[in-house]
Amino acid sequence: MTTLELFSLMVTTAALFGWLSRRLFRLPLTIGTMLLTVIASLALLGASHFFPQMKPWASVLVGAINFESLILHGMLSVLLFAGAFLLDLESLIEQRLAVAILSVAGTALSTVLTAALMFWLLSLLGLHASWLECLLFGALISPTDPIAVLEMLKRVGVPKNIQAQLAGESLFNDGVGAVIFLALLAATRGAAPTPAHFLLELMFEAGGGLALGLILAWITSQLMRWTDAYQVEILLTIALATGSYALAEHWHISAPLTAVAAGIALRRFNLGHPHVAIAHESIDTFWEVIDEVQNAVLFVLLGFEILAIPFSRVPLRAGAVAIVTVSLVRLAVVAALIRLLRLFQPGYKSSIRILSWGGLRGGLSLALALSVPHSEGRTWMLVATYSVVLFSIVVQGGSMDVILKRLLRENPDL
Repeated sequence: MTTLELFSLMVTTAALFGWLSRRLFRLPLTIGTMLLTVIASLALLGASHFFPQMKPWASVLVGAINFESLILHGMLSVLLFAGAFLLDLESLIEQRLAVAILSVAGTALSTVLTAALMFWLLSLLGLHASWLECLLFGALISPTDPIAVLEMLKRVGVPKNIQAQLAGESLFNDGVGAVIFLALLAATRGAAPTPAHFLLELMFEAGGGLALGLILAWITSQLMRWTDAYQVEILLTIALATGSYALAEHWHISAPLTAVAAGIALRRFNLGHPHVAIAHESIDTFWEVIDEVQNAVLFVLLGFEILAIPFSRVPLRAGAVAIVTVSLVRLAVVAALIRLLRLFQPGYKSSIRILSWGGLRGGLSLALALSVPHSEGRTWMLVATYSVVLFSIVVQGGSMDVILKRLLRENPDL
């Protein structure tokens, strides 16, 4: 299958299932497209028992998609930049302490607690998983997915303060989670870093990513001010989104944090320029459209990825355990950190239930799981990750508006 054929198949599927989602089923675009793609993939697997020639076609289709490379080294740069660039800066600045605590301490704490609970529960079920494998799973599943979270926040009417907490956390905890995951991945190959080395590496990668994004955003903003063509300004923002990410990867610093810092900083620098100097509305519209289209295609890819997951009876139990574990740990970590915040800031407004249920997982976690080397533990990790992602997007994301309405009726001052 050629690249053009594969691309046209993904876009056509996203368009068709998006139309069905909105026209017939009245489902949110991304949830509907992913759910319909999963159903279509399962139907394809079922039909292959009666039409054996369909199975090789499905294998070729999935084999043609390098999901890890496509997400981690492609789409993620644009999606993170778009989410950060379109973020409400004032609300984010107001919630900076909560965002910092949730994205750094929350991710680290969640990684350890998830690993401990998974290790215990899997051993009770007779599934043999090492402590290092459970830590790897904890690291890849702990960061909330910015793509899924931001899409959900646009759809439901979350109060601005909680919206900034969820969105900010999801954008910044990717870099933290990725550093933890890569350090643990190195440990599986016999290169276990000391705690001091790990902290220095975290500071270097995170700090370097933030600094690079900031510098390149300032340069881009100045160039945008010195042109009167909005098409050139849009091209400059695309160059910033993709170029900064690629440069960060080349220099081995946090590419996700670079993209996030670039998006937020460019918005902040551009606000200092008058509307006659920069075509703010045209640029915003462009990135909103890019964000929506890429989200639809990404969730179709997530649905198709079920064809590549080696489901079986034993790993499916691991998937069920993972859904329960991740949900409980998310609730416990958010509750502990928000209550800690309220000790230092009495009357701090937030909602533990909304932050817990709204912490969705998505393509980033699955891409990290697919990067785990082939081993006995990789199978249960893939199944567990996909189970959590599917539950997170369809069940949590799909029910968020109902839960929010109920909570707002109980407490209008959220």
